[in-house]
Amino acid sequence: MASFAQWVEGARPRTLPNAVAPVLAGTGAAAWLGAASWWKALLALVVAMGMIVGVNYANDYSDGIRGTDDERAGPLRLVGSRLAAPRSVLTAAIVSLGTGAVAGLVLAWFSAPWLIVVGVACIAGAWLYTGGSKPYGYSGFGEVAVFVFFGLVAVLGTQYTQALRVDWVGVTLAVATGCLSSAVLVANNLRDIPTDAQSGKITLAVRLGDGRTRVLFGALLVIAFVLTLALVPANPWCAAGLVALPLALRAAAPVRRGSGGRDLIPVLRDTGLTMLVWSVAVSLALVFG
Repeated sequence: MASFAQWVEGARPRTLPNAVAPVLAGTGAAAWLGAASWWKALLALVVAMGMIVGVNYANDYSDGIRGTDDERAGPLRLVGSRLAAPRSVLTAAIVSLGTGAVAGLVLAWFSAPWLIVVGVACIAGAWLYTGGSKPYGYSGFGEVAVFVFFGLVAVLGTQYTQALRVDWVGVTLAVATGCLSSAVLVANNLRDIPTDAQSGKITLAVRLGDGRTRVLFGALLVIAFVLTLALVPANPWCAAGLVALPLALRAAAPVRRGSGGRDLIPVLRDTGLTMLVWSVAVSLALVFG
């Protein structure tokens, strides 16, 4: 039986910046329009947290029952390591996604009911990433989905529910956040190229190969910081986002050196920290600058 600490590790807390950063960025974008609503921001955070934890447990369950995680260099997986029954992990996924869905319904009710359709698409995307008969995460589309759901949808959705419109600042933040969020998954899949290829999980990293995946990781980081500078004409204080650049360089160092396996695990942590620090700095700039 898995301990509480192992259940927490199974939720993959290093991916939580993927949930927090879009809400911060979207709230900053709403503040730029003079329409920030803190209770809506908190609801959006519950939605994002429910989605990220839910997709992590769903991924654990689906990969575990397929045997994809039987040989693994990355963080703990509950089903693959036989620490928890598949049904228990599936229940955790459903509860997490359900919590996010309830918060999303409340947020949509007080903002725009048509957003419920977007929420349904998000839940479907979370499950079908590694679930179902033809999971898109096994066909190289995982990074695209992360860019869309934890970049464009999360940031612009947060901005829209508060301001009831989006603008170029929100779009710029959404693309930058999507790049950083995708970089986390690229680092994860770079580490798992050997085992994923062996188990038939054809991720984008497996398709690109080791060398080009490392180039992609660096390009995503560069794009995010270039877009940060593009926000300066709107608010010069947005340059504060560059405070996260040292963390990005630290995250990229093992990738540039050609490290592999467990040596790439810190890259996920440092990329997540980069995204979190960047989003805090930029959102504060838009709120108070």
